Amino acid sequence: QINLSGYNMRAIVQKVTKASVTVGDRTTGSIGKGMCVLLGISTTDTDKEIQWMVNKLVKLRIFDHPETGKPWDADLLQCNYGILVVSQFTLQCVLKGNKPDFHGAMKSDESEKMYNKFCAAIRQVVPNSETLVQEGEFGAFMQVHIQNDGPVTIPIDTPESLANQKVKPAKPQKQPKKKKDEGEKKDGGEKKKELEGEKEAIESVTEGVEKL
Repeated sequence: QINLSGYNMRAIVQKVTKASVTVGDRTTGSIGKGMCVLLGISTTDTDKEIQWMVNKLVKLRIFDHPETGKPWDADLLQCNYGILVVSQFTLQCVLKGNKPDFHGAMKSDESEKMYNKFCAAIRQVVPNSETLVQEGEFGAFMQVHIQNDGPVTIPIDTPESLANQKVKPAKPQKQPKKKKDEGEKKDGGEKKKELEGEKEAIESVTEGVEKL
């Protein structure tokens, strides 16, 4: 449920085939498949809101399962997809008649610190974060290029009762190790046998030299 008062952290999540941010001629962040997150930080947000939102985003099942193909059955980490985070204070808008009011948005200096904390928290739980976690440029006039897949767009607000809850940070995820295929296993076994044969041959030669 969306809180229209403008005093909760708000994220607009879009499932994408690709997304990027440019500032002038520079590309500040770019991903392939994954999610683009427009993030609105409110005046009352704390570290609790950051952790709650990060937990929700990385566990949000909006993707097809990589093994079964079942839709709406896999999250960002299971699919090893990218995430592009873009700060957007206008999400804290409250309309006064026909005029947007942004008093619910956190002031720029404090908001930038919160945004950086948010991106750092995402990086802690996403494997290969140097590639898979991308950002816009805080405070800049950005062009956000979003190729929405579906389209799928999901708004998420942190709950108002969060101040009285304990929020555990999301656990860092390790990149799953690739299983060796049968060919690799056989090659490894054959190589081991060859090494054992060479060792026996060397021992035999050494014994002959000692007898001489």
